[in-house]
Amino acid sequence: MKKILILTANPKNTDKLRLDEEVREIQAGLERSQRRDRFEIVTRWALRVEDLRRALLDHEPQIVHFCGHGAGERGLALENSSGTMQLVSTDSLVRLFNLFKDTIECVVLNACYSEAQAEAIHQHIDYVVGMNKAIGDRAAIEFAVGFYDALGAGRSYENAYEFGCSAIDLEGIPESLTPVLKSRTVVEPSTASKKSSQGESNPNNPNSSGSDSSNISQSGGDNAIQLGQIGRADNINIQR
Repeated sequence: MKKILILTANPKNTDKLRLDEEVREIQAGLERSQRRDRFEIVTRWALRVEDLRRALLDHEPQIVHFCGHGAGERGLALENSSGTMQLVSTDSLVRLFNLFKDTIECVVLNACYSEAQAEAIHQHIDYVVGMNKAIGDRAAIEFAVGFYDALGAGRSYENAYEFGCSAIDLEGIPESLTPVLKSRTVVEPSTASKKSSQGESNPNNPNSSGSDSSNISQSGGDNAIQLGQIGRADNINIQR
């Protein structure tokens, strides 16, 4: 069974987001899916910095889904003890996710300008989705619904990403190029190479067994990280 940890943060001094609707739609989609018994959803609301670490430790998820506000290179917007915004830097997130690289398979950062964090976290996590610019509430929700509908149908993370982008398209929302997938796939040796390797007389020869090669790819959106397109933190003009 795969555990999905949904983390939400909408600090009270930032624009109101429809996070409850996003979580509800994800849950409803998985509950009606063919493989609903293979997923468990855990949700943490009003996420504070210490809550992030504790949630990852307590639940050891395979999939982490963050929905909230992003601030580009400056990080993601969580909450402090008073419920107002506290930015968590990209470097801090990378260091934290590195500690869970053996258990977390996929991270979805459903927040504006989160490609910077996606690229950095991808150093340690095989599949990470981020947004290369601002994304509206409707597009963010449709992406999440399409993504988890596909996972519930047994599709791969890469395929689920495509379904998420397609869901945005089907609703006529011109933001399907905003989500970006950072993926690292393992290429299995071909049948011919396997047969050839099995014919080697020396089983200790390192060339006698096919070795996996790791390919890193990026899907969707622009390659450039958007900078200078988000308001100053002291003016609290943070977008999703």
